[in-house]
Amino acid sequence: MNQAIAGKSIGFIGAGVMGAALIKSLLDSSVKSTQIYISEKNGERAKEVTSSFHVELKGISEIGQICDVIFLAVKPQDLESTLKDLSGNLRKDALLISIAAGKSTKFIESQIKSKNSVVRVMPNTPAQIGQGVCVISAGANSSKNDLDLTKALLENTGLVVEVDESQQDAVTALSGSGPAYFFAFVELIIKSGVSLGLSLDIATKLAIGTITGSAAMLNESGLDAATLRKNVTSPNGTTAAALEVFNANKLEEIIHEAMSAAKKRSQELA
Repeated sequence: MNQAIAGKSIGFIGAGVMGAALIKSLLDSSVKSTQIYISEKNGERAKEVTSSFHVELKGISEIGQICDVIFLAVKPQDLESTLKDLSGNLRKDALLISIAAGKSTKFIESQIKSKNSVVRVMPNTPAQIGQGVCVISAGANSSKNDLDLTKALLENTGLVVEVDESQQDAVTALSGSGPAYFFAFVELIIKSGVSLGLSLDIATKLAIGTITGSAAMLNESGLDAATLRKNVTSPNGTTAAALEVFNANKLEEIIHEAMSAAKKRSQELA
C-alpha cells in the first residue's frame, strides 16, 4: 500500500457503479475494508455494497466527522443537497474528491463553510477492471500533497492524468463519455457483421478480438492512429472502400458534433 494512504479513513458519499469501482480498486491495492465507509441513500444498493466489500454504512454527517478523504460520488443533481448535509459536519483538513460530472471545484467550495481542498476527477467505467482513465484537477485550496494523495488513491484504476480544470469539460466529452462511443461502435459492427451473413457468436468474437488487438497495437507500437490506419489501407482495397464511405458520410464531423454536445452538456451541469 502507498504510505500516503496508510491509516487514512476514506468515505464515499454515493456508492453507484463508479463509486463501487473505486472502492474495489482501493481494496485491490491493499486498503483495508475497515478504512472505508459509505453513505448511500438507496437501501438495496447500500446493502449490496456493504455485503460485497465488507465496508461500513454511515450517515453523511458521520462521514464528514470521521473521514480524512471523502469521495463525492453522487449524481450531479444531488450534489448541492449532499454538500448542505456535509458542510456543517466536515473536518477542516478533509480532502474532498468529486467525481460528479460537470460540477466545478468552485461550485463545491462555495457550498461548504470551510476551506477544504477539493479535487475534481473525471473517471471512466473501465476503472472497474483497472483499465480506466481518471483525469484530475486541483481546486483553489489544493496543495501538491493533496494531488499526490488523489493520484495514490486512484492509481489502481488505470491511467491518472492531471489537467487544468478549464479542460475538464473536454475531458468529459472524450474519456468520460468515450467508452459509450466505443461500445456503440462495436454494437454496430457486430450488427452489420450479422447482416452480412455471420452468426452473432462469430461476429461478436471477431469484433472484440479486432478491437482489443487494435487498441493494444496502438498502445504498444509507438505509432499514432493515423499511421496505423494508413498501414492497413491499401490503395483501392477493401479497407479503402470502407473508409471512403465513412468520409462520404462525414464521420469526422459526426464525431466532432457528438463530442461537442457532450462538452456542452457538461458545461450545463456546472
